[in-house]
Amino acid sequence: MRLRRHRAAIVTATFAATAALALGAAPASAAPGPAAATPVLTAGGVAVAAGDALAAPLAASTRATFYSTATSTTGVTCATSQLAAKVLTNPAAPGTATESLTGLTFGSCTSNVTGVTSVRSLTVGNLPHVIAVDDGPGLPVTLTGGSAGPIQATAVLNSWFGTLTCTYQLSGAFTGNADNAAHSMAFRNEHFAKSGGSSLCPADGYFSATYGPVTDTTQPGGPAVLVN
Repeated sequence: MRLRRHRAAIVTATFAATAALALGAAPASAAPGPAAATPVLTAGGVAVAAGDALAAPLAASTRATFYSTATSTTGVTCATSQLAAKVLTNPAAPGTATESLTGLTFGSCTSNVTGVTSVRSLTVGNLPHVIAVDDGPGLPVTLTGGSAGPIQATAVLNSWFGTLTCTYQLSGAFTGNADNAAHSMAFRNEHFAKSGGSSLCPADGYFSATYGPVTDTTQPGGPAVLVN
């Protein structure tokens, strides 16, 4: 009788040990790892990589404007504009992604300034500039001058008095906001002060435009960019 009980105890202990090994000693590779951090910028559900090219036209049914005051509608209006940038950094959210503004072009521009008959060109100089996209409240976007110099805009106008060249530099901060619903970036009344050109040029320029959708043209299909 004692021998049977002894054997039964051994069998029970062995079964318990085997079960413990099966249930509690899973190999380390089977344990779930930490979830991958979501980056500030994604496109099509994929992280936007440093070096990716971004592009955005003017948002549908909008215009880029460069007016003489923050409340007037007198100045230059452009029906087309194209923004181009390259991603520099895209850290894990929350954080700030940085981009290099490599191109900002304008076309189909007109002017309602008295004496101006047509617009030859509106250009942005001293490229590239730096764009910072923050995923904080309001999704703020900040544009600052790069190593080539401050942000500069030049308008070349045909007028009753001949060709006028008006040069402006950014006065203060160039700030805007991203919008995930439209995948866009909007800038309102960014103030430029006259830095050179004809005495007939307005003393100030206020730039407004909305660009979108912003897309990652490096990724297949050019998916829209989301700020996380």
